[in-house]
Amino acid sequence: MQTNVRELRGQTIAKLEGQIIRLDEHAYQVKSQSGNGEYEVLSTEIGWVCSCPDSIFRGVKCKHLWGVEISKSLRDRVASEIVIKALNTQVCQFCQSNRIIKKSIRHNRNVDLRRYLCKTCGKRFSYNIGFEGMRATPQIITSAMQLYFTRESLRNVQKFLRLQGVNVSHVAIYKWIGKYVKLMESYLEQIKPQVSDTWRADELFVKIKGDMKYLFAMMDDETRFWIAQQITDKKGTSDVRPLFKGARQVAGKKPKVLITDGAWNFQEVNTREYRTRYKNDRTEHIRDIRFSGSIHNNKMERMNGEVRDREKVMLGLKKKDTPILKGYQIFHNYIREHKP
Repeated sequence: MQTNVRELRGQTIAKLEGQIIRLDEHAYQVKSQSGNGEYEVLSTEIGWVCSCPDSIFRGVKCKHLWGVEISKSLRDRVASEIVIKALNTQVCQFCQSNRIIKKSIRHNRNVDLRRYLCKTCGKRFSYNIGFEGMRATPQIITSAMQLYFTRESLRNVQKFLRLQGVNVSHVAIYKWIGKYVKLMESYLEQIKPQVSDTWRADELFVKIKGDMKYLFAMMDDETRFWIAQQITDKKGTSDVRPLFKGARQVAGKKPKVLITDGAWNFQEVNTREYRTRYKNDRTEHIRDIRFSGSIHNNKMERMNGEVRDREKVMLGLKKKDTPILKGYQIFHNYIREHKP
């Protein structure tokens, strides 16, 4: 009975924002639920141990260990199921035969590209991994994009590249972002994200060519995965069906619980898009949220703050279909580290 109680308390800790801090693969900090500091949860030769009295003096699996185990299992599950099929350069692109030979070299202005001949289907081809024809190396390009999406401006990224001996304009860096965000989107379409049954939706204002627009976003409550986004001209009266449809298409399901603010359009579209004829299969819509209390939208506000910080550096967006927002969505989901 005691073990079940500790496990339930561990589940509660794992769900609360900021209670578990991951230091590395072998060390976590878990906040004391009584407000008396933090406890260390470490991986040792005898297994995971906690510095709390319950673990030390009673020798039991405490609620902090349960919380870390639940949080870690979620992280491991997401990591194991987000897999992109690797490019196999040992088979033909058309018939998948391994009877390929090196045939020639195609000389372009910036790169020499190897061409192959398939002895099974007779077709010639070359492998394009995305960086062919680029003057800058893949390391330089990826470093530039990493810097940009961690809140550096285009001109600051340009200055960094000059220190590396690479002389490119800020316009070229922007073109890199557009090209590789589109390329990453095509790869990520192969992935079906493993999200929970509780989602959150919210909006924030952004400036596009000096005009006020609204960015609507759908996020998973448990993993903080940014599922879908939509730009609209208005706030509470905009049709956000593309947001709801896009989220359902990406996740392959609809949520059981949807948490939003009191905006009318969320209620209207939820009724239209996620409603079913079966009462027990309908999405529960929670609208009575507040900054303090058990039901709030703090997780969404935190993500909104990330986007606002990014927009401040850019001094507004230049066009509605900008690759910047899609690029930041990818950065948020697959690169940026989040506290458990």
